[in-house]
Amino acid sequence: MKFVRLLIIMILISSCSSKENNGSIAQQADYNNYLEVEELSTSSKYFDLWNSKIRPDSMQLTSFGIVGGEYSRYFQQTGNIQYLKKAEQSLKRAVEIAAIGKAGYYRALARNFISQHRFKEALQLTDSAMAINGSKVEGQRLYFDIHMELGNYTLAEKYLDSIRNMSDFGYMIRLAKWNDYKGDLDTTIKFMELAGKKAESAKNSELMLWSYTNLADYYGHAGRIKDSYDHYLKALAIDKHNAYAKKGIAWILFSNDNNPKEAIRILDSVTETYRAPDYFLLKAEIADYMGNDLVRTKNLDRYFTLVQDPAYGDMYNAYNLGLYLDETKQYDKALNLANREVMNRPTPEAYSWLAFSHLRKGDKEKAMELMDTHVYGKTFEPALLYQAAEVYKANGIYDKVKELKGELIGALYELGPHMEKQIQDL
Repeated sequence: MKFVRLLIIMILISSCSSKENNGSIAQQADYNNYLEVEELSTSSKYFDLWNSKIRPDSMQLTSFGIVGGEYSRYFQQTGNIQYLKKAEQSLKRAVEIAAIGKAGYYRALARNFISQHRFKEALQLTDSAMAINGSKVEGQRLYFDIHMELGNYTLAEKYLDSIRNMSDFGYMIRLAKWNDYKGDLDTTIKFMELAGKKAESAKNSELMLWSYTNLADYYGHAGRIKDSYDHYLKALAIDKHNAYAKKGIAWILFSNDNNPKEAIRILDSVTETYRAPDYFLLKAEIADYMGNDLVRTKNLDRYFTLVQDPAYGDMYNAYNLGLYLDETKQYDKALNLANREVMNRPTPEAYSWLAFSHLRKGDKEKAMELMDTHVYGKTFEPALLYQAAEVYKANGIYDKVKELKGELIGALYELGPHMEKQIQDL
């Protein structure tokens, strides 16, 4: 499951750096209280009140906006794709009937489509919002977010410059993301820390939660594992149900603390109530490392069952690519899906999967052409660098393999313990 692991790591961590020798960090006493299984409520008197006002021919604009926002919140809490689709339906109806405030509904629907990886449609909605003369800053923020997802980095930088405001939380977090893309991790952390302080001074728990989980990720990239762990705990102190923070702690246990059994225990508690497919895939990956084929197979089956739901659309293309290439050996299917992903979002990541699919199909020259043109020198993500190293090794370009291998050895925390041998064998 080597390439599934690469995808999981790509989602968890998106830049490489040297890892310190941290020893064991995570302690059960710190997080056990957050692991109690508790089914989250996906309704409330507030939600029921507004939802009850919606009828097939309803013109209750306020109802559609509020209900759409609540469905989005339920999706974040449960990972259930049906809530994201229900939010889409509510927001589409709001767009249809709004005479005032239509630009805001366009932007809300665009954010929904970003979550669904429907980036080109999100761009069209943002264009529609801007044509109405809605909030220029909100539109420019969205343009930055979308163009980063589409790999249009020159345009993204243009929109980032257009919202420059060092006292604005939204600008600072995007500036951090931009520096992460450029590979400047120290600057990335600096701006995320500033954003976190701003959220704290405003006592905005939602922004604090967002800041802490992102800072935890960035600290992990930098090899500051204890700082990463502490910030996941700070996030859980705000929201004890936060699945992402628990997943981050599970990764620390697996990759830093050499405690995969405890990592599985944490993830098992998460997936009792949070059912996003990638969590089951991560459990399968850790079980594979442990040699526990029963747990591995059980969680792979759960993943495959969930992603059969057409509501997911293109959200899990990259995960499925890893499985086609490594688990099921469906190379033609992988190549078709990789081409689709490049059409959806021509990023270095998408092109790396396309190159890797060509390599697995036996066309190493085409794979190297794609890596040279679209990936090499354009990304700092360890998982993509590993794919590039495999392609260059197959083509006998050993100077590049040696260079990439040096970077990958410094990224073992990001790549996980099961990747050490593969890196050494490059």
